[in-house]
Amino acid sequence: MSTTNSSPIGAIARYGLLIGPLLSMIDSSIVNVAVPDIATELEAKLDDVQWVVSGYLLALGVALALTAYLAKRFGMLRVYTVSMILFVLVSAACAFAPNIEFLIAFRALQGFAGAPLVPLALSILLGKDGIGGGKIPISAALVLFLAPALGPTLGGLLIGAGGWRWIFLVNVPVGIIGLLLMLRVPKHIGAQPDATTRFDPVGFVLLALGLTAALLGATEGTSEGWDSPLAWAPLGGGLLLLVAYTFWALRRPHPAVDVTMILHRNSALALVLQIFCSVVAFGTVFLIPVFTQSVQGYSAVETGIALLPQGIIMGLGTFVGQKLSSRVPLRVLVVTGFVALAISSVYLLFLEQDTPLWLTAVALSVRAIAIGFVTTPLLVAMLAPLPEEELADGNTLFNITQRLGGSIGVSILGSIVAGGATLAATIGNFHLVGGILIAIAAVSAVLALFLRQEKGVALPIVNTVGE
Repeated sequence: MSTTNSSPIGAIARYGLLIGPLLSMIDSSIVNVAVPDIATELEAKLDDVQWVVSGYLLALGVALALTAYLAKRFGMLRVYTVSMILFVLVSAACAFAPNIEFLIAFRALQGFAGAPLVPLALSILLGKDGIGGGKIPISAALVLFLAPALGPTLGGLLIGAGGWRWIFLVNVPVGIIGLLLMLRVPKHIGAQPDATTRFDPVGFVLLALGLTAALLGATEGTSEGWDSPLAWAPLGGGLLLLVAYTFWALRRPHPAVDVTMILHRNSALALVLQIFCSVVAFGTVFLIPVFTQSVQGYSAVETGIALLPQGIIMGLGTFVGQKLSSRVPLRVLVVTGFVALAISSVYLLFLEQDTPLWLTAVALSVRAIAIGFVTTPLLVAMLAPLPEEELADGNTLFNITQRLGGSIGVSILGSIVAGGATLAATIGNFHLVGGILIAIAAVSAVLALFLRQEKGVALPIVNTVGE
């Protein structure tokens, strides 16, 4: 029975696989808007409630260090399914948490359970027998870019309708629907269990500690400022541990996450460019709402509605970029995308207190097209040297670097904006951030000139191995 993109079974299975990443990515940002309500109802300090946000990210970092091993040892689809079940159960526990201590604990478990969902879903879709046929379906592209933008908007709507507990409770019926749809996923999809896979305890400790410390530093940098030791000390220590892990992994036959992909020039450069693209893309996703609400006075719902077209067009642009990548050389496509991104970001230099919200939505949508052109070709080019059994490693590494690079970049940009003591200074700092994003896009365009001149990077991964 066919499992291709065009078959009904393939479509149903694909939607089942995408619900997990959607919930995981939304839940990474949805709690931000609920912090005051949680503090009031649970009679907790705001500093304690912030750990509901931080605990999720830190536990996610630990679980990412385990994801590749678990997928190879127990099978990709099995690990994904178990993670999805646990995510739904822990979400229900979060919704009924009696106090802040239980909520923080359950929230950490939610991050741990949700970490494998994004990299494993991508690996299943991109495998040689994957439901996506070796390509990123437009539905997956929409999830990857729309979910972060949906978080604050959906959170505001749910809190207004029924209170903060609903931001967790809604995961239960949606997650159950995803699990039911996954019954249509063929059992042979994804890498199968391999009992010979060995666990790398030293590598796991280095990677897990490095990720949690770096993510903690990025989180504290936003709240405490980058002049605080609470930010730069864990970030610096975490990055050193990640460097140590890289050297360790390159010398091990069975590392926690295989990083030999970085020895391929195109893969390494594509990974760096993906990080830069994430900073430019998600920098506006997280900072524009701050501008529209704190400077312009719009509500969270109004801002969320204005951001929705950006996420949708980003997904459509990703789909178009994938189509073009089979006809246009990788270097030309990526350079053009970054140049267009730099030019379209000039709008950020002219944001003022009275700038119409619809104009901001249009400008962000134009930028979204360029981001879509860059992302898919780079992702597939990055994973191209890998056989199917190593896709979990590649997608985990991609997820780690994207989250870590994006978190650090957005944290630094956020601290610049927060440094404005007056309204005029805050607007000026937003303009400065716009200039930084333009510079990142311009530097990325130059770096992209060093990508190998290849065509067909969007072909199924299995066909590119060994070329």
